[in-house]
This record gives sequence, C-alpha cells and structure tokens, in this order.
Amino acid sequence: MPTYSYIAKTLKGESKSGILEAKNEYDLARILRQQGCILIKADSEEKTLKKKKFNIVPLFFYRVSLIEKIMFTRNLRVMISAGISLPRTLVILSDQAKSKKLKNALLDLSEEITKGESFSKALERHPNIFSELFVNMIKTGEETGTLEGVLEILIGQMEKEHELKSGIKGAMIYPAVIVTAMAGIGILMLIMVVPKLAETFKELNIDLPLTTRLVVALGTFLANFWYLVIGGILLFLFLLRIVLKTTTGKLVFDKFLLKIPVISSIIKKSNSASTVRTLSSLIAGGVPIVRSLEITSGVLKNIYFKRAITAASEQVRKGVKLSEFLSRYQNIYPSLVVQMMAVGEETAHMSDTLQKLANFFEEEVSRTTKNLSVIIEPVLMIIIGAVVAFFAISMFQPIYGMIQGF
Repeated sequence: MPTYSYIAKTLKGESKSGILEAKNEYDLARILRQQGCILIKADSEEKTLKKKKFNIVPLFFYRVSLIEKIMFTRNLRVMISAGISLPRTLVILSDQAKSKKLKNALLDLSEEITKGESFSKALERHPNIFSELFVNMIKTGEETGTLEGVLEILIGQMEKEHELKSGIKGAMIYPAVIVTAMAGIGILMLIMVVPKLAETFKELNIDLPLTTRLVVALGTFLANFWYLVIGGILLFLFLLRIVLKTTTGKLVFDKFLLKIPVISSIIKKSNSASTVRTLSSLIAGGVPIVRSLEITSGVLKNIYFKRAITAASEQVRKGVKLSEFLSRYQNIYPSLVVQMMAVGEETAHMSDTLQKLANFFEEEVSRTTKNLSVIIEPVLMIIIGAVVAFFAISMFQPIYGMIQGF
C-alpha cells in the first residue's frame, strides 16, 4: 500500500501534517475526514522519489547555506521543546525550507524516522548537508535524552562559525572590489584605447620605447585573442582546483598560506578558534574526547592543523594528555591553546575553558582582519598609482617626444 505525506486542515482551521498509508489519494482523504480533517495536499512516496531523481542534477549545484542550517536547527529545537513529534516537525520545516535540497532531505528524514530509523542514522544519508559534527551531536542527544540541549549547543556552534566566516569575508570585500575594478578598467583601456593609439603611432611613423611597445602588444593581443585569455583563466582555475584536491597540492598551498605575513596569523587564529570551539561543543554534548578529536580533525580546513588533531586523537587514545601532545605543534597552535588546555585538563572543566578560549581567538581574528583591511588600502592605492603612472608614461612618452621634435 502506498505511503503518502500530507498536509490537512482540522475543522478548527489548524494545520496538520504527517505520513499515512492509503490505497490512493481519495482513500487518504476519506481516512483524514474520519479524523475530522480536510486534505489540502498529498504526495506519494513514489512521486517524491521521482522528484528526487528528476532533481538529482540541478541539486548537485545547490548548496544549503549555513544561515539556513542555523534557522532549521533553531526551529527544530523550538518544535521539539513544544512536544511536536519529530516526523511531523521535519515535514513542517520542509515546507518552510527555501532550498530544494534541504526540503527534499527533510522529507526523506521524516520518512526514514517513520519507518523506525533513528534521527542520527537518517542524517548520515545526507553528508553534504549535515556535517559529521552535527550527526554525532544528535546521536549523543538521542542516547542521553538531551536532544534539546544538544541542539542549543549546535546553534551556538554554527552561529559562531558564521560570525567568524562573515568577519573574514567582510574584510576581504573592499580589496576584492578595488582589485576587480582596477583590472576591469585596465583591460578596457588596453582593448579599446591602446589599439587606436597604436594605429596613430604607426601612421606618424614614430619610434616607440620598449614600455610602449609592450603595452601596445598586450592591448593588441587582448583585442584580437580575448577568448584565449578567458579560456586560459578558466583552465588555470580548473587545474588549480584539481591540484588542490590532491594531498601534495594541498600541502604546498596550505604551507604557502602559513608563510604569508598577516595571512598566516589569521589562518592560525581561525583554525585554533575552530579547533577549540568544536571540541568545546562536542565535549559539552557528551561526546568522548577521542571521538571529539576525530570529528574536529574533519572540520578543520588546513591540512597541517587537520593532521595535528588526527595524531592527537591517536595519542590521547593511548593515554597521552592532549595539551602535552599539542605542545609539539606550537609552530601552528599558539602556546595559549596548549596552556589553556592544560588548565582545562587539571580542573576538569575542559568544555568551559575551551569555550572561553574560542571567544578570545574569534575576537583576535576579527581584530586582525580589520587591521588587514586598513593595511591593504594604502598598499592598493600605491599599486594602482604605479600601474596608472606606467600606462600614462608608456602611452604619452612617444607623443611628448614627437612634440619636442617639432
């Protein structure tokens, strides 16, 4: 017998949703009518699966934003605390979801839980939406009966992650806009102005300096073979993405970033903040320390930090103190991380200590990114001035020489 997910209205006008087995939609409407409800919308399991198959290609390009995950988790906590059943909660939240990928995932979760699957096990079916951290925290909440509290911790974790990322991106917007505008104007000048000036120089039979010849050659090439430039840039970005997916490429790139002044400081502080924040959330949620370290290593982006935490999980399993082992990695983890971890281990308040430490490093990242934008502004002005001066001198030097010749 087919299974239907439905939305109905009670005689009092209240919305009701859920999943029922029925021969067809007419039978479903009859069953609901007997329960004092009027069927509004119904989708069979088969129809839902067909929709998923049809959408498999476009959904690949869709991503569920962190903000939408935060809103989902908040609403999930509120509805669970209100005593609404989990399958019904997920169906209701699927109607509110803006992302088709999240909407279909929530309907799938509701169906799996209705069939008897645990929430955490059902979440594992959607690793592109729900991280290993999310799944393990939910699993711990199910086992300890503290799902509502775990969701509160997850909300705090994701909100801090969003603040950290937003701070870094916000600091990079101004330089990115300036560089993009500068590159766009420069390319337009080379394509539209330089070839016309080059024709004038040719007609006047003027001997051009080396810098002018270089600018003219670049402008002519861009005007005639612009498609090769665009294709070359796209090919470079494609190859760079492939290289960065390899271990060697990732090692070289991450090491390069750790060598750049100011940038290396942001990377170290942001990865340290991510490490201690994630560990704090997992430990507060009741996840064992070794498993917490394994999950944390998966959250980190920089391969050197990832390897350090992976190695730490293996050593902690053998009985080595976490602070003692991480003291070997003070080239990437600041000494304050090691010292505060030692305090947390001695006082048995690791989660609270790490949370305070995470707040400190997140503030440091915010301060450093603001300073970075202040430093970049005059540097960009100098670079833009130098480029404009080079272009002006290159193009007007032959004209000035011609005037002097008269």
